[in-house]
Amino acid sequence: MTRIAALLVSVFVVGAQPGLHQDPPMTFFITSAGPGDGANLSGLEGADRHCQQLAQAVGAGDGQWRAYLSTIDEMGRAAVNARDRIGSGPWHNVKGTKIADNVDDLHSENANLTKETILTEKGDVVNGRGDDPNMHDIITGSNMDGTAYTEDGYNNCDNWSINGEGNVRVGHHDRQGGGQNPTSWNSAHSSRACSQSALQGTGGNGLFFCFAVGR
Repeated sequence: MTRIAALLVSVFVVGAQPGLHQDPPMTFFITSAGPGDGANLSGLEGADRHCQQLAQAVGAGDGQWRAYLSTIDEMGRAAVNARDRIGSGPWHNVKGTKIADNVDDLHSENANLTKETILTEKGDVVNGRGDDPNMHDIITGSNMDGTAYTEDGYNNCDNWSINGEGNVRVGHHDRQGGGQNPTSWNSAHSSRACSQSALQGTGGNGLFFCFAVGR
């Protein structure tokens, strides 16, 4: 057997050995940046498109990506729950760390959602409370169970289509801070308004969560 043939056999045997670890593909991330127009995301379609573009930029755009966002009942259109539009799981971050097994797990205390595991599509940790600037307010429009937040007087920034007056529900990705539910990753409190400056004023930057559906 020639040296080249022996080398090829060796590579084949090593590659065929069982038990070699491969990280699961990324199926969850927090956006490294929002579109830059506050809560005006051009609706759910625009938010999904932003998730898809960010995933595509890091080589993970072969699946379908959805934004974790809810909408309220408006102009005859039924409310949409964030939990109903993100697939069935399981979900892993860019480093292969499992976030949750399924939708119920994601919305339970079992979910592995911390500042250190909620990474961007690039693998970066997002600033939280105590960092400068704080960017822990993550827009969701949702209750803690992933259903649409629909309190009286709440307009959800016209379902992600305006950047002026109004408000939207946000969570704390670092699981700390103020509000009605300060440790909630998806429903800590409501924003001051819908503009980029208003979101930044309470410790946010217009970021949101993205989940892969059926990768």
